[in-house]
Formats: sequence, C-alpha cells, structure tokens
Amino acid sequence: MGLTSPGSDSLRASRRSRRGLCVLLAASVIAPFASAGAAELRPFYVGKTVTIVVGLPPGGGADAYARLVQRHYPRHIPGRPAIVVQNVPGAGSLRAVTYLTANMPADGTALGTFSSALINEALIAPNRVAVDFRSYGWIGNVSEDVRVCYVWGGSGVGTWRDALARDKDLFMGATAPGTAGNADTAMLQNLFGVKLKQVQGYSGSADKRLAVERGEIDGECGGWTSVPDDWLRDKKINVLVRLSPTLVPGMDAAVPFGGDLVRNAGERQVYDFLTAPERLGRLFMVSGKVPTERVTILRRAFDAMVADPQFRAEAERVKLLVTPMTGDEVARRIADLYATPADVVTKAKAILGE
Repeated sequence: MGLTSPGSDSLRASRRSRRGLCVLLAASVIAPFASAGAAELRPFYVGKTVTIVVGLPPGGGADAYARLVQRHYPRHIPGRPAIVVQNVPGAGSLRAVTYLTANMPADGTALGTFSSALINEALIAPNRVAVDFRSYGWIGNVSEDVRVCYVWGGSGVGTWRDALARDKDLFMGATAPGTAGNADTAMLQNLFGVKLKQVQGYSGSADKRLAVERGEIDGECGGWTSVPDDWLRDKKINVLVRLSPTLVPGMDAAVPFGGDLVRNAGERQVYDFLTAPERLGRLFMVSGKVPTERVTILRRAFDAMVADPQFRAEAERVKLLVTPMTGDEVARRIADLYATPADVVTKAKAILGE
C-alpha cells in the first residue's frame, strides 16, 4: 500500500476545485444562449390574448364575422392565443380605428374590423376621416359585403320600377357618415333618382331592422347575410336592388344589379368607386407599427382559417358568405382606391352630399 503525502491530497483538492469552477463558468456562459434559443422556439402568442376591436354594435354583420373569426382563428395561430371581441362603435366606426391605433398595443395582439365604407370617406372627406388606410397592416378579408336595398312589404313598393315611379318619399334608415348604409341610400337618391329621406340616428343594422319591423321607416340598405330568414321566406320585404354583381343562394336573380342601372360609363365609374368598399367587405387589420414578422404570422393563420372546412361549415350554417382575400390583395386594392382620379372622387362626394 503506497503512502500519500499531505501535499498530494492538497494538490488533488485544488485540481477538483479548479475543475468545478470551470464547469460553473462554462454553464454561466452557455445558459443565456440556451435560454435565448428556447425563447426563439417558443411562439410569441403562447399565453397571449388577442383582441378584435369591432367598429359596429353587436347584432350586425361586422360583429357576426368577428365572432366567427374569434371561434376559429386561434387554432391556426402558432401558440393558440385566446381571442376576445370588443365592440367600440361610434362615428361610422371611425372611433374603433382610432382606438386601435391610440389605445391598443402594436405588438400583434390587437386587430380591428370596421365599416369598409370608411375608406372612401377618408378620400372624400379627409378633414373628418383623417386616416391613411395604406399605413395599416392588412391581415385579410373574410368576404365581400353583398348588399341590397329593401323595403317592408306594406310600403306599397314592390319593385325597383315602383320605387322610381313613387311620388312621395321613402323613409330609409341611416346611421352615420362613413357607414355603407348611408352611402347606399345616398346613391339611390342622388345617382338613381329615388325619392327618399334618410332617417338618422340608428346605431347599426340591427337597430335599423327593428325600426323597419316597427314601421318607423320603410326600409334600409344592408348586408344580405344580415336579412332575417323569415323576412325572405314569408316575403315580408321586397328587395329593390342588389349593389353587388355577386348572386348568392336565396337571392332572386330578377332583382336588378345597380351597376346595370347607370346611364353611362362616367356614372358607372362613380358607382364602382362608391361600391368598392363593399367588395373589400369584412376586413381585418393591425396597426402599421406591428412588426413585419407578426403580420406574416397573422396573415398565414388567416389564410389557413378561411380555407379550413370547419370554418366554412360554420359560416354556411350561420349563413355568412365566405369570399376571402389575402392581406396582400387587400393592400393592393386599397392602394388602387387611393389612385382614383380626382374628378371621380369629386362626383362621388356630390352624390354623398358631402
């Protein structure tokens, strides 16, 4: 058995201590990189809550689409965030657009949907709607807003010809400048010559439908998907004109398309400008300050959602049309609207009574 000197024990202890120190130093150097790598692999949206700000009250088409998106969007976003809907109506949905920019985080956890007619208002009345919609991050469009103008069956007006021939005013519901319904009824009056009066003060399409049923107004212009089934089934209303060329199930092909009723190419150009927001329809956007990589994540998830059979099945069940556009296509179409010739914008402004 060999002898071990006290010095040897001390030397071995010193070596063990140095090895332990090296391990600790190496761990302290590697740990931050390992944590960073784990953070990069962890999706941003894990544990997050995404808010959809809706610029119109509950009960209308914009709200119905937002809640459909709320139910299906999370499973397509990496990290599966929770989604809540917040209605912020007011000023033709301008309040919601302003709220999204000024009050919500610009990190990709807040989306907005609003009346797409507000985009034209920004061009026609920039002093009132001081918004450049080209500056937002466009996520996509679930569907065009197929709109019709109709009157209650007891109004005595059955067809478009009856409306044109009528001597006294039709009373049509209205909300606020910047909403599609106001633009639609203004076209009936100032482009096509229908005698009518806009009855202001309704908060949204649901409020106007109640007024129609109560007999406070003769009718309104609204989204086809928002018209109650029993109104169509029991012929409680007469649809006078459809504002989109798109025919959807249940719509009478004999109802004239507004684009075919104009008198010349100049009027058609103005008509197309005024109804362009309806083609853009059910838009979803984020602040223009949201990082590009988050916009990309939300766009990819949106495109996957609108193609999802579960999403399509529920949309069909609740009678919501799905004719989607990508965020890139929405951005291009909005850029095209901003390139509209000034004389067309001026004529449209006159029709809207601005």
